[in-house]
Amino acid sequence: MNAVPLDLSPGAGLVLDGVEWRVERQEPQLGRVQLVAADGARLPVSLRFLVNHPQCRPSTRSSALGANRGRQQATWSGVKPEKRPLVEQRLEHLMEVKCGFRSGAPLRPGPGEPRPEYDPDRTTVTGRRAAKAAELAELGPAQSKLLLGTAHVGVRTLERWESRRRTYGMVGCADHRWLRESGGHPSLSEEVREAILAVRAETQHRSRVTGRSREIMIHRYIRETFRDREIEVPSYYTLRRVWREWFGPGGARQRYERSAELPGSVHFRQQRLSTGSGGEGGSEPPRLPVLAPDGGTGSEDGMPVLRQGPRAPGGYRPLHHLLACL
Repeated sequence: MNAVPLDLSPGAGLVLDGVEWRVERQEPQLGRVQLVAADGARLPVSLRFLVNHPQCRPSTRSSALGANRGRQQATWSGVKPEKRPLVEQRLEHLMEVKCGFRSGAPLRPGPGEPRPEYDPDRTTVTGRRAAKAAELAELGPAQSKLLLGTAHVGVRTLERWESRRRTYGMVGCADHRWLRESGGHPSLSEEVREAILAVRAETQHRSRVTGRSREIMIHRYIRETFRDREIEVPSYYTLRRVWREWFGPGGARQRYERSAELPGSVHFRQQRLSTGSGGEGGSEPPRLPVLAPDGGTGSEDGMPVLRQGPRAPGGYRPLHHLLACL
């Protein structure tokens, strides 16, 4: 069993028995933590309760460790070779902010170090971080992108890099896109993949369902389709991650989800009229009457003319506009 560290700082998210909670405050001197739910309900618990709870884990919405649970920690060998100089440049800037020396060792200073704005005896970490953000802003987006891999580096970016460096070491300065790609989901067989795609096609034409309902539908499809075979289905959390990777978070309405799957651009519904040359069997779409700019009631081809509403799309007119020309 892989032990996952819990982040109990105020604002961190936890999941207890499938319910998400947020840490409101902690009392380490008493060994207690105050949790609050989305509906405002509060739950005081002890640290021993959280450590020994079998269904307690970090929330994937607020914790980076929760999203990586069960995975191997990133190492320097996992960084792409062409991106390693950028990581080293980021580390040098962070070390200069931390102690005033790019090497991170005051006993081995570089030429002209420490610079006045980074002198640890005369400045604070906050002041050095602000000076570093101003220095990197003078490089410009193109030069910053070339040296650090990002076009803009502000104070918050430096704080985020430093926090990841303290947690993961030098590899924490690397962007997640510079790391070795994941091996995918080995537990996802072809039969499970077929079941996921079948459930996806079915759920598009019905009301929105939850992740648990999709899991039940996947199990049912496998039992009914592969009755003579024992197919191992991944856990609910693996299926949820796969669904999100393949089809997105799924927060839109069902009709918008179906529209997004249509090839090409969005097609608007056309209203067919019996008047004009665009009637049934006509090769030209029917034309609706519009109003001439001079207030006239007719056009050169004899079509009745109406006023076009400011919000009505082309080809559509409200009913009261059609009645106005009678």
